[in-house]
Amino acid sequence: MEARRRLDEPRSQFWLMSLRCCMLAGSVDVAFFFIFHYLGSPILAWVNVLSVPMYATAYWALLNRRNRLAVRLIWIEVMVHAALGSLLIGWDSGFHYYLLMFIPALYAGNRSFAWATFAVFCLWLFYVALNITTRLVEPLQPISDGALQGVYLFNLTTVFGMFSYLSLYYMLTVKRAHRDLKRMATTDPLTRLFNRRHMVELANQDISGSDADGARLAFLLMDVDHFKQINDQHGHDCGDQVLSQISQLLQATLREQDYVGRWGGEEFLAVLPDTDSLQAQQIAERVRMAVADHDWGRHGLDAPVTLSIGISQYRSGEVLGNSIARADAALYASKHGGRNRVEVAG
Repeated sequence: MEARRRLDEPRSQFWLMSLRCCMLAGSVDVAFFFIFHYLGSPILAWVNVLSVPMYATAYWALLNRRNRLAVRLIWIEVMVHAALGSLLIGWDSGFHYYLLMFIPALYAGNRSFAWATFAVFCLWLFYVALNITTRLVEPLQPISDGALQGVYLFNLTTVFGMFSYLSLYYMLTVKRAHRDLKRMATTDPLTRLFNRRHMVELANQDISGSDADGARLAFLLMDVDHFKQINDQHGHDCGDQVLSQISQLLQATLREQDYVGRWGGEEFLAVLPDTDSLQAQQIAERVRMAVADHDWGRHGLDAPVTLSIGISQYRSGEVLGNSIARADAALYASKHGGRNRVEVAG
């Protein structure tokens, strides 16, 4: 469900942008009414009056998720407005620029690339036809050259501002999508900790640094005791809650320079940079106690949840797998020693 929400987020952002564009376009039409009334072009003045309720209706349709109705109204308004403006006072009025606003919107608002491309092609045909028509036919309601230049600058400024807003929207959407993809690729969706693959990458980087400068490095491999019984007796939803709560306790208890991830199932791995075995043991005991002392009754459990922890100290020239294997052997000893214990690998 969360993954679907993230996938739909760009479309939700596009919906919000459409609402804002309706408000802006309606405000522009109100301004146009006074401009063309002043310039003595009553047809265009009243066209803008009719445009305002169309945008208001489109805004209402968007609020009620009737997106197709809203899109149709916006298309009709912009195309009729651009055509009438160009035919009445000339191509040099700049009304045709508003048609170009549809190009990025078509690709951003459609899941089908083929359909968006076809719609852009149709828009291009309309644009070319309008251009040829205005070159062959004199303006039906011409205005003075100075007034025409003023209308052109107004239209150019408005479209420039709207394109800037669209560009900002697309840039932020791409950045947001990049962050989401990076988070999905590096974190476990349940616990929100790093996943195994990313932990391997980070740990190998620290191993390379340790070999280069002789820094100490320790590993904590942690396993939830009797986790299968929790799932069997209380259900997998409760088990998920336990793992999620343990992940929060780990993040709250470990130091700032430490990092932790879900290693697999009910196992967690913490990497402790610049840490020797004695320090790692103290940190592991603090983690073990934080989990054991937590009020697990709030989660519907009648017994405390505990961790068994194995510790290994990185040895120079050792590969990551060997360090983890020694921590795993210490974890195995912790389990056989009675669980809820910390053991250090020899």
